[in-house]
Amino acid sequence: MKFLQRFELPKDISFYIWGFISLYLLFSMISISISVLFLFLAFLCWLAQTIKRRQKPLFPGFFWGLIVYAVFTVLSSFFSVDPEVSLKASRDVSLFLIVPIVYSGFSSEKDLKKANFALLASAYISILYSIFYFIFQAVPEERITGFMGHYMTQAGLLCLFCSVALSIFLFSKEKSRYLWGAGFILALVPTALTLTRSAWVGLAIAVVLILLLYKPKTLIIIPLVIGLFFLVSPQYIKQRAFDIFSLKDITNIHRIEYLKAGIQIIRDYPLLGTGPDMADDVFQDPKYGLSDQARDNVHLHNNITQIAAERGIPALVAWLVFMAWAFLSLLKLLIQRNPAILPLTVAALAAMSALVTAGLFEYNFGDSEITVLFLYIITIPFTLAHMKNVKIQEKRDSSLRH
Repeated sequence: MKFLQRFELPKDISFYIWGFISLYLLFSMISISISVLFLFLAFLCWLAQTIKRRQKPLFPGFFWGLIVYAVFTVLSSFFSVDPEVSLKASRDVSLFLIVPIVYSGFSSEKDLKKANFALLASAYISILYSIFYFIFQAVPEERITGFMGHYMTQAGLLCLFCSVALSIFLFSKEKSRYLWGAGFILALVPTALTLTRSAWVGLAIAVVLILLLYKPKTLIIIPLVIGLFFLVSPQYIKQRAFDIFSLKDITNIHRIEYLKAGIQIIRDYPLLGTGPDMADDVFQDPKYGLSDQARDNVHLHNNITQIAAERGIPALVAWLVFMAWAFLSLLKLLIQRNPAILPLTVAALAAMSALVTAGLFEYNFGDSEITVLFLYIITIPFTLAHMKNVKIQEKRDSSLRH
Protein backbone atom coordinates (compact mmCIF):
# COMPACT_ATOMS: atom_id res chain seq x y z
CA MET A 1 0.00 0.00 0.00
CA LYS A 2 2.80 2.42 0.94
CA PHE A 3 4.54 1.58 -2.31
CA LEU A 4 1.42 2.52 -4.27
CA GLN A 5 1.13 5.77 -2.35
CA ARG A 6 4.77 6.66 -3.15
CA PHE A 7 4.45 5.48 -6.77
CA GLU A 8 4.13 8.43 -9.16
CA LEU A 9 0.91 7.90 -11.06
CA PRO A 10 0.23 9.69 -14.33
CA LYS A 11 -1.85 12.78 -13.81
CA ASP A 12 -4.45 11.46 -16.22
CA ILE A 13 -4.89 8.02 -14.58
CA SER A 14 -8.64 8.40 -15.12
CA PHE A 15 -7.86 8.30 -18.85
CA TYR A 16 -6.53 4.75 -18.45
CA ILE A 17 -9.54 3.71 -16.38
CA TRP A 18 -11.84 5.09 -19.05
CA GLY A 19 -9.79 3.44 -21.78
CA PHE A 20 -9.86 0.00 -20.19
CA ILE A 21 -13.58 0.22 -19.42
CA SER A 22 -14.19 1.22 -23.04
CA LEU A 23 -12.15 -1.74 -24.24
CA TYR A 24 -14.11 -4.02 -21.91
CA LEU A 25 -17.32 -2.72 -23.50
CA LEU A 26 -15.91 -3.11 -27.00
CA PHE A 27 -15.33 -6.82 -26.38
CA SER A 28 -18.31 -7.37 -24.06
CA MET A 29 -20.36 -9.04 -26.81
CA ILE A 30 -17.39 -10.58 -28.59
CA SER A 31 -15.08 -12.29 -26.08
CA ILE A 32 -15.56 -12.78 -22.33
CA SER A 33 -11.87 -13.58 -21.74
CA ILE A 34 -10.61 -10.43 -23.47
CA SER A 35 -13.29 -8.22 -21.90
CA VAL A 36 -12.52 -9.51 -18.39
CA LEU A 37 -8.81 -8.85 -18.98
CA PHE A 38 -9.52 -5.19 -19.71
CA LEU A 39 -11.86 -5.02 -16.74
CA PHE A 40 -9.05 -6.33 -14.54
CA LEU A 41 -6.66 -3.68 -15.89
CA ALA A 42 -9.31 -1.03 -15.18
CA PHE A 43 -9.54 -2.37 -11.62
CA LEU A 44 -5.77 -2.09 -11.12
CA CYS A 45 -5.80 1.53 -12.29
CA TRP A 46 -8.83 2.33 -10.13
CA LEU A 47 -7.22 0.68 -7.09
CA ALA A 48 -3.96 2.58 -7.61
CA GLN A 49 -5.84 5.87 -7.98
CA THR A 50 -7.94 5.22 -4.87
CA ILE A 51 -4.90 4.39 -2.74
CA LYS A 52 -2.83 7.25 -4.10
CA ARG A 53 -5.57 9.75 -3.33
CA ARG A 54 -6.24 8.11 0.04
CA GLN A 55 -9.93 7.97 -0.75
CA LYS A 56 -12.54 5.57 0.48
CA PRO A 57 -14.06 3.57 -2.38
CA LEU A 58 -17.10 5.37 -3.75
CA PHE A 59 -20.15 3.53 -5.01
CA PRO A 60 -23.95 3.82 -5.23
CA GLY A 61 -25.85 2.70 -2.15
CA PHE A 62 -27.22 -0.44 -3.80
CA PHE A 63 -23.69 -1.88 -3.89
CA TRP A 64 -24.00 -2.71 -0.18
CA GLY A 65 -26.50 -5.40 -1.13
CA LEU A 66 -23.98 -6.92 -3.52
CA ILE A 67 -21.27 -6.80 -0.84
CA VAL A 68 -23.45 -8.77 1.58
CA TYR A 69 -24.42 -11.15 -1.22
CA ALA A 70 -20.72 -11.71 -1.98
CA VAL A 71 -19.95 -12.38 1.70
CA PHE A 72 -22.65 -15.05 1.93
CA THR A 73 -21.44 -16.52 -1.36
CA VAL A 74 -17.93 -17.00 0.08
CA LEU A 75 -19.33 -18.41 3.33
CA SER A 76 -21.48 -20.79 1.34
CA SER A 77 -18.40 -21.91 -0.59
CA PHE A 78 -16.50 -22.85 2.57
CA PHE A 79 -19.41 -24.95 3.82
CA SER A 80 -20.26 -26.32 0.39
CA VAL A 81 -20.96 -29.90 -0.57
CA ASP A 82 -17.70 -29.54 -2.52
CA PRO A 83 -15.72 -26.49 -1.25
CA GLU A 84 -13.05 -26.72 -3.95
CA VAL A 85 -15.57 -26.42 -6.79
CA SER A 86 -17.61 -23.75 -5.01
CA LEU A 87 -14.62 -21.57 -4.14
CA LYS A 88 -13.60 -21.53 -7.81
CA ALA A 89 -17.15 -20.64 -8.82
CA SER A 90 -17.39 -17.90 -6.18
CA ARG A 91 -14.56 -15.94 -7.79
CA ASP A 92 -17.14 -14.41 -10.10
CA VAL A 93 -18.26 -12.09 -7.30
CA SER A 94 -15.03 -10.14 -7.92
CA LEU A 95 -16.67 -8.93 -11.15
CA PHE A 96 -19.07 -6.91 -8.99
CA LEU A 97 -16.22 -4.43 -8.62
CA ILE A 98 -17.25 -2.96 -11.94
CA VAL A 99 -19.77 -0.91 -9.92
CA PRO A 100 -17.26 1.22 -7.93
CA ILE A 101 -14.86 1.31 -10.90
CA VAL A 102 -17.51 2.75 -13.22
CA TYR A 103 -19.00 4.97 -10.52
CA SER A 104 -15.77 6.87 -9.84
CA GLY A 105 -13.66 5.98 -12.87
CA PHE A 106 -14.97 8.54 -15.36
CA SER A 107 -13.79 12.13 -15.30
CA SER A 108 -16.41 13.63 -17.63
CA GLU A 109 -19.79 13.04 -19.24
CA LYS A 110 -18.06 13.05 -22.62
CA ASP A 111 -15.89 10.08 -21.59
CA LEU A 112 -18.95 8.12 -20.50
CA LYS A 113 -20.62 8.76 -23.86
CA LYS A 114 -17.52 7.54 -25.68
CA ALA A 115 -17.51 4.39 -23.57
CA ASN A 116 -21.13 3.76 -24.46
CA PHE A 117 -20.20 4.02 -28.13
CA ALA A 118 -17.79 1.14 -27.52
CA LEU A 119 -20.77 -0.91 -26.39
CA LEU A 120 -22.65 0.17 -29.50
CA ALA A 121 -19.74 -0.91 -31.70
CA SER A 122 -19.55 -4.28 -29.91
CA ALA A 123 -23.26 -4.83 -30.49
CA TYR A 124 -23.03 -3.96 -34.20
CA ILE A 125 -20.14 -6.39 -34.68
CA SER A 126 -22.04 -9.15 -32.87
CA ILE A 127 -25.30 -8.45 -34.73
CA LEU A 128 -23.73 -8.37 -38.20
CA TYR A 129 -21.68 -11.49 -37.51
CA SER A 130 -24.81 -13.33 -36.29
CA ILE A 131 -26.80 -12.36 -39.37
CA PHE A 132 -23.91 -13.33 -41.68
CA TYR A 133 -23.58 -16.68 -39.91
CA PHE A 134 -27.32 -17.34 -40.19
CA ILE A 135 -27.38 -16.60 -43.93
CA PHE A 136 -24.22 -18.40 -45.00
CA GLN A 137 -23.32 -21.06 -42.40
CA ALA A 138 -26.19 -22.00 -40.10
CA VAL A 139 -27.99 -25.30 -40.48
CA PRO A 140 -31.82 -25.23 -40.53
CA GLU A 141 -33.35 -24.23 -37.17
CA GLU A 142 -29.92 -23.74 -35.56
CA ARG A 143 -29.96 -21.51 -32.48
CA ILE A 144 -27.57 -18.65 -33.24
CA THR A 145 -24.95 -17.92 -30.57
CA GLY A 146 -23.00 -15.04 -32.13
CA PHE A 147 -19.54 -14.91 -30.56
CA MET A 148 -20.84 -16.41 -27.32
CA GLY A 149 -20.57 -20.02 -26.27
CA HIS A 150 -24.30 -20.38 -25.70
CA TYR A 151 -27.42 -18.97 -27.34
CA MET A 152 -28.91 -17.94 -23.97
CA THR A 153 -25.88 -15.78 -23.22
CA GLN A 154 -26.15 -14.17 -26.64
CA ALA A 155 -29.87 -13.55 -26.12
CA GLY A 156 -29.29 -12.06 -22.67
CA LEU A 157 -26.63 -9.65 -23.92
CA LEU A 158 -28.76 -8.57 -26.87
CA CYS A 159 -31.71 -8.04 -24.54
CA LEU A 160 -29.64 -5.69 -22.36
CA PHE A 161 -28.29 -3.86 -25.40
CA CYS A 162 -31.79 -3.39 -26.81
CA SER A 163 -32.88 -1.84 -23.50
CA VAL A 164 -30.08 0.72 -23.76
CA ALA A 165 -30.45 1.32 -27.50
CA LEU A 166 -34.19 1.99 -27.50
CA SER A 167 -33.95 4.22 -24.41
CA ILE A 168 -31.22 6.38 -25.91
CA PHE A 169 -33.04 6.56 -29.24
CA LEU A 170 -36.28 7.78 -27.67
CA PHE A 171 -35.01 9.95 -24.81
CA SER A 172 -31.77 11.44 -26.11
CA LYS A 173 -31.72 14.59 -28.22
CA GLU A 174 -28.35 13.95 -29.86
CA LYS A 175 -27.97 12.94 -33.51
CA SER A 176 -26.16 9.76 -32.52
CA ARG A 177 -29.45 8.42 -31.20
CA TYR A 178 -30.27 7.24 -34.74
CA LEU A 179 -27.33 4.85 -34.61
CA TRP A 180 -28.77 3.43 -31.41
CA GLY A 181 -32.21 3.19 -32.98
CA ALA A 182 -30.85 1.32 -35.99
CA GLY A 183 -28.90 -0.94 -33.65
CA PHE A 184 -32.08 -1.76 -31.75
CA ILE A 185 -33.96 -2.75 -34.91
CA LEU A 186 -31.07 -4.85 -36.21
CA ALA A 187 -30.62 -6.54 -32.82
CA LEU A 188 -34.17 -7.91 -32.98
CA VAL A 189 -33.08 -10.29 -35.76
CA PRO A 190 -30.33 -12.19 -33.92
CA THR A 191 -32.39 -12.06 -30.72
CA ALA A 192 -35.18 -13.91 -32.53
CA LEU A 193 -32.66 -16.34 -34.04
CA THR A 194 -31.41 -17.43 -30.61
CA LEU A 195 -34.86 -19.01 -30.07
CA THR A 196 -34.54 -17.99 -26.39
CA ARG A 197 -38.08 -17.41 -25.15
CA SER A 198 -37.07 -16.06 -21.73
CA ALA A 199 -35.13 -13.26 -23.45
CA TRP A 200 -38.06 -12.57 -25.78
CA VAL A 201 -40.40 -12.13 -22.82
CA GLY A 202 -37.82 -10.02 -20.95
CA LEU A 203 -37.28 -7.80 -23.97
CA ALA A 204 -41.04 -7.39 -24.46
CA ILE A 205 -41.43 -6.19 -20.86
CA ALA A 206 -38.48 -3.80 -21.27
CA VAL A 207 -39.95 -2.32 -24.46
CA VAL A 208 -43.35 -1.86 -22.81
CA LEU A 209 -41.71 -0.04 -19.90
CA ILE A 210 -39.68 2.23 -22.20
CA LEU A 211 -42.69 3.15 -24.33
CA LEU A 212 -44.81 3.70 -21.23
CA LEU A 213 -42.25 6.16 -19.86
CA TYR A 214 -41.83 7.80 -23.26
CA LYS A 215 -45.39 8.24 -24.49
CA PRO A 216 -48.05 5.76 -23.33
CA LYS A 217 -49.90 6.17 -26.63
CA THR A 218 -46.96 4.54 -28.44
CA LEU A 219 -47.89 1.23 -26.82
CA ILE A 220 -50.35 0.82 -29.67
CA ILE A 221 -47.48 -0.18 -31.96
CA ILE A 222 -46.72 -3.32 -29.94
CA PRO A 223 -49.60 -5.41 -31.42
CA LEU A 224 -48.50 -4.24 -34.86
CA VAL A 225 -44.91 -5.32 -34.22
CA ILE A 226 -46.06 -8.69 -32.90
CA GLY A 227 -48.22 -9.14 -35.99
CA LEU A 228 -45.29 -8.26 -38.24
CA PHE A 229 -43.10 -10.71 -36.31
CA PHE A 230 -45.48 -13.58 -37.01
CA LEU A 231 -45.87 -12.49 -40.62
CA VAL A 232 -42.18 -12.57 -41.54
CA SER A 233 -40.81 -15.20 -39.13
CA PRO A 234 -40.07 -18.77 -40.27
CA GLN A 235 -42.48 -21.40 -38.98
CA TYR A 236 -40.06 -22.82 -36.40
CA ILE A 237 -39.68 -19.40 -34.76
CA LYS A 238 -43.46 -18.95 -34.69
CA GLN A 239 -43.86 -22.38 -33.11
CA ARG A 240 -41.20 -21.52 -30.54
CA ALA A 241 -43.19 -18.41 -29.60
CA PHE A 242 -46.46 -20.36 -29.33
CA ASP A 243 -44.76 -22.90 -27.06
CA ILE A 244 -44.26 -20.19 -24.44
CA PHE A 245 -47.88 -20.82 -23.39
CA SER A 246 -47.87 -24.61 -23.80
CA LEU A 247 -47.90 -26.85 -20.72
CA LYS A 248 -47.04 -29.76 -23.00
CA ASP A 249 -43.73 -28.24 -24.08
CA ILE A 250 -40.97 -30.39 -22.60
CA THR A 251 -38.81 -27.47 -21.45
CA ASN A 252 -41.80 -25.90 -19.69
CA ILE A 253 -42.46 -29.22 -17.95
CA HIS A 254 -38.82 -29.32 -16.87
CA ARG A 255 -39.05 -25.80 -15.45
CA ILE A 256 -41.90 -26.89 -13.22
CA GLU A 257 -39.76 -29.82 -12.10
CA TYR A 258 -36.86 -27.46 -11.35
CA LEU A 259 -39.09 -25.18 -9.31
CA LYS A 260 -40.30 -28.06 -7.15
CA ALA A 261 -36.79 -29.47 -6.77
CA GLY A 262 -35.38 -26.03 -5.94
CA ILE A 263 -37.91 -25.51 -3.15
CA GLN A 264 -37.02 -28.89 -1.68
CA ILE A 265 -33.27 -28.16 -1.87
CA ILE A 266 -33.83 -24.82 -0.11
CA ARG A 267 -35.67 -26.67 2.67
CA ASP A 268 -32.75 -29.08 3.01
CA TYR A 269 -30.03 -26.38 2.84
CA PRO A 270 -31.72 -23.18 4.11
CA LEU A 271 -28.84 -21.21 5.64
CA LEU A 272 -25.90 -21.46 3.24
CA GLY A 273 -27.26 -23.62 0.43
CA THR A 274 -25.44 -26.40 -1.35
CA GLY A 275 -22.56 -24.12 -2.32
CA PRO A 276 -22.04 -22.24 -5.61
CA ASP A 277 -22.18 -24.50 -8.67
CA MET A 278 -23.31 -27.48 -6.61
CA ALA A 279 -27.12 -27.47 -6.92
CA ASP A 280 -26.90 -29.51 -10.12
CA ASP A 281 -24.91 -32.19 -8.26
CA VAL A 282 -27.35 -32.27 -5.38
CA PHE A 283 -30.49 -32.52 -7.50
CA GLN A 284 -29.18 -35.76 -9.02
CA ASP A 285 -30.62 -37.41 -5.91
CA PRO A 286 -33.90 -39.11 -6.97
CA LYS A 287 -35.66 -37.71 -3.90
CA TYR A 288 -35.86 -34.31 -5.66
CA GLY A 289 -38.10 -35.80 -8.32
CA LEU A 290 -36.33 -34.67 -11.49
CA SER A 291 -36.78 -36.75 -14.61
CA ASP A 292 -33.67 -38.28 -16.18
CA GLN A 293 -33.65 -35.70 -18.98
CA ALA A 294 -34.03 -32.78 -16.56
CA ARG A 295 -31.05 -33.96 -14.50
CA ASP A 296 -28.75 -33.29 -17.47
CA ASN A 297 -29.10 -29.53 -16.90
CA VAL A 298 -26.70 -27.46 -14.79
CA HIS A 299 -29.09 -25.10 -12.98
CA LEU A 300 -32.67 -24.54 -11.86
CA HIS A 301 -33.71 -22.03 -14.56
CA ASN A 302 -34.76 -19.37 -12.06
CA ASN A 303 -32.66 -16.69 -10.34
CA ILE A 304 -34.54 -16.82 -7.05
CA THR A 305 -34.56 -20.58 -6.51
CA GLN A 306 -31.01 -20.98 -7.84
CA ILE A 307 -29.51 -18.33 -5.54
CA ALA A 308 -31.36 -19.63 -2.48
CA ALA A 309 -30.55 -23.27 -3.27
CA GLU A 310 -26.86 -22.60 -3.96
CA ARG A 311 -26.05 -19.84 -1.47
CA GLY A 312 -28.84 -19.92 1.10
CA ILE A 313 -31.81 -17.77 2.05
CA PRO A 314 -29.68 -14.93 3.57
CA ALA A 315 -27.84 -14.57 0.25
CA LEU A 316 -31.17 -14.44 -1.58
CA VAL A 317 -32.40 -11.72 0.79
CA ALA A 318 -29.21 -9.73 0.14
CA TRP A 319 -29.71 -10.10 -3.63
CA LEU A 320 -33.34 -8.99 -3.39
CA VAL A 321 -32.31 -5.99 -1.27
CA PHE A 322 -29.71 -5.08 -3.91
CA MET A 323 -32.29 -5.27 -6.70
CA ALA A 324 -34.94 -3.34 -4.76
CA TRP A 325 -32.43 -0.70 -3.65
CA ALA A 326 -31.19 -0.19 -7.21
CA PHE A 327 -34.76 -0.03 -8.54
CA LEU A 328 -35.91 2.56 -5.99
CA SER A 329 -32.74 4.62 -6.48
CA LEU A 330 -33.32 4.64 -10.24
CA LEU A 331 -36.91 5.76 -9.67
CA LYS A 332 -35.60 8.73 -7.68
CA LEU A 333 -33.37 9.70 -10.61
CA LEU A 334 -36.28 9.22 -13.00
CA ILE A 335 -38.50 11.58 -11.00
CA GLN A 336 -35.86 14.32 -11.35
CA ARG A 337 -36.30 14.19 -15.17
CA ASN A 338 -32.77 15.51 -15.70
CA PRO A 339 -32.43 15.39 -19.52
CA ALA A 340 -28.74 14.45 -19.32
CA ILE A 341 -29.40 11.46 -17.05
CA LEU A 342 -32.88 10.44 -18.22
CA PRO A 343 -31.92 8.21 -21.23
CA LEU A 344 -29.53 6.10 -19.16
CA THR A 345 -31.94 5.97 -16.22
CA VAL A 346 -34.70 4.60 -18.43
CA ALA A 347 -32.17 2.19 -19.96
CA ALA A 348 -31.20 0.93 -16.49
CA LEU A 349 -34.82 0.44 -15.44
CA ALA A 350 -35.57 -1.37 -18.70
CA ALA A 351 -32.48 -3.58 -18.37
CA MET A 352 -33.48 -4.45 -14.82
CA SER A 353 -37.04 -5.33 -15.84
CA ALA A 354 -35.69 -7.48 -18.69
CA LEU A 355 -33.19 -9.34 -16.49
CA VAL A 356 -35.72 -9.94 -13.70
CA THR A 357 -38.43 -11.13 -16.09
CA ALA A 358 -36.12 -13.42 -18.07
CA GLY A 359 -34.66 -14.57 -14.75
CA LEU A 360 -37.99 -16.16 -13.84
CA PHE A 361 -37.24 -18.78 -16.50
CA GLU A 362 -33.44 -18.71 -16.64
CA TYR A 363 -30.51 -18.29 -14.21
CA ASN A 364 -29.18 -15.27 -16.07
CA PHE A 365 -27.58 -13.61 -13.02
CA GLY A 366 -25.20 -16.56 -12.93
CA ASP A 367 -23.95 -15.79 -16.44
CA SER A 368 -20.90 -13.57 -15.90
CA GLU A 369 -21.10 -11.89 -19.33
CA ILE A 370 -24.68 -10.83 -18.65
CA THR A 371 -24.12 -9.90 -14.99
CA VAL A 372 -21.18 -7.57 -15.66
CA LEU A 373 -22.91 -5.73 -18.50
CA PHE A 374 -26.08 -5.47 -16.41
CA LEU A 375 -24.13 -3.94 -13.51
CA TYR A 376 -22.49 -1.47 -15.88
CA ILE A 377 -25.86 -0.39 -17.27
CA ILE A 378 -27.50 0.15 -13.88
CA THR A 379 -24.45 2.02 -12.53
CA ILE A 380 -23.92 4.64 -15.26
CA PRO A 381 -26.94 6.81 -14.37
CA PHE A 382 -25.50 7.18 -10.86
CA THR A 383 -22.07 7.88 -12.36
CA LEU A 384 -23.52 10.83 -14.28
CA ALA A 385 -25.40 12.09 -11.21
CA HIS A 386 -22.21 11.76 -9.12
CA MET A 387 -20.17 13.74 -11.66
CA LYS A 388 -22.74 16.51 -11.71
CA ASN A 389 -22.82 16.67 -7.89
CA VAL A 390 -19.03 16.89 -7.81
CA LYS A 391 -19.08 19.80 -10.26
CA ILE A 392 -21.71 21.61 -8.19
CA GLN A 393 -19.64 21.13 -5.03
CA GLU A 394 -16.48 22.35 -6.76
CA LYS A 395 -18.30 25.53 -7.88
CA ARG A 396 -19.50 26.13 -4.34
CA ASP A 397 -16.02 25.63 -2.93
CA SER A 398 -14.58 27.98 -5.56
CA SER A 399 -17.12 30.69 -4.78
CA LEU A 400 -16.42 30.42 -1.04
CA ARG A 401 -12.67 30.81 -1.65
CA HIS A 402 -13.27 33.98 -3.65
